[in-house]
Amino acid sequence: MILTDKEIKVVAFDADDTLWDCQSWFDDVEYKCGDLLSRWATHEEVKHALFDTERGNMELLGYGTKAFTISLIENAVRITRGEITGDIVLQLLEMGKGLLQFPTTPLAEVRQTLQRLYDDGRYRLVVFTKGELLDQENKLKRSGLASYFEYMETVSNKGMDEYVDLCRHLGISTSELLMVGNSFRSDIAPALAVGCYTCHIPYHVVWELEKSEEFPHERLQKITRFGELLDVLSVK
Repeated sequence: MILTDKEIKVVAFDADDTLWDCQSWFDDVEYKCGDLLSRWATHEEVKHALFDTERGNMELLGYGTKAFTISLIENAVRITRGEITGDIVLQLLEMGKGLLQFPTTPLAEVRQTLQRLYDDGRYRLVVFTKGELLDQENKLKRSGLASYFEYMETVSNKGMDEYVDLCRHLGISTSELLMVGNSFRSDIAPALAVGCYTCHIPYHVVWELEKSEEFPHERLQKITRFGELLDVLSVK
């Protein structure tokens, strides 16, 4: 699908695992947590229990590092049946705080592609992500990519209403937005449902709560390299 014959005005980008690596850092903390709790459970048991805890907390805590850290500690208390020591709690807390500071180095071809899109000038570039506002803003600052985007919006969830609201705020129709992201569940399916165009760039690691079935669609383009977006948008 080449979009030269479409009235695309805005290209919106997901942030985590689209512009920079994120999930790998969370997976590393999860593994270290398994090491800390090895007296009480296997790594797989800790992993599955943590997923259940995160899912149970989702409605109340939403997405983001702070929600993950709370779930991490809550899960550890349950796994150890309350035997967890203050030292282990402190280590888990420090690992969670570390996730607020990891380097958000742009993924391959991201910076060059954004520069080409920015220089081309035909499209307004924005970031549309979910999570915690301050955390996401700081990630964008650390990435060095902020100057390419005219606007950033962080929401607690990416559903159909959020995509409609984004387009309304930007003063465009949904058919004038191209959403680019790695999560089919959050970046692709709800955007398609309200009439947006989408570009799916799968990442090699996926959070369990972001996994979903994929499907073909006339307004969906799947690519394997970030730089292929230039071909989709016919940017020379």
